[in-house]
Amino acid sequence: MTTSKTVQQLQAQWVTSENFRPYGQVIFASLDGKTSDREDAQLNLQNGIPRFYLMRLEKRGRKFHKITRHVQCTQCLGSLEGKDWLVAVCPPHHDVNEPALEEIAAFRIPGNCFIKLHEGTWHAGPHFDHETVDFYNLELADTNVVDHFTHDFLKSHQLEFEML
Repeated sequence: MTTSKTVQQLQAQWVTSENFRPYGQVIFASLDGKTSDREDAQLNLQNGIPRFYLMRLEKRGRKFHKITRHVQCTQCLGSLEGKDWLVAVCPPHHDVNEPALEEIAAFRIPGNCFIKLHEGTWHAGPHFDHETVDFYNLELADTNVVDHFTHDFLKSHQLEFEML
């Protein structure tokens, strides 16, 4: 017996510091010489060796059915070359092992800032319409081995999402 899937559309809103606060921080450029404050990325990289690298992603599109979280560290993502991109997120609920379906939100990230995800924030992305986008990524060296928890909505709810 074949089970059909449902595609749920998510309207992506332009990210701001205020609307992204439940999931993390948005970091925009500041003038050189500015002293450190709460507007800077508040990082937790104490549980391992930090890894800052460039990752090249190709043809990601706007659809997803898996969402991931890292509970041992923060993660920072930003695109190079000023390319905009999309991410879907769900706030961290550390006492629950799956994302709250009704709390998933989608954001459009401009190419002149980066996002920092709170520990435990569920995220799907980066996604984009470009052929290729290079991203800088700051996490722990072993995040994707020891701190990578994924929920598959296709398996649990026969559901796929599309960011508009």
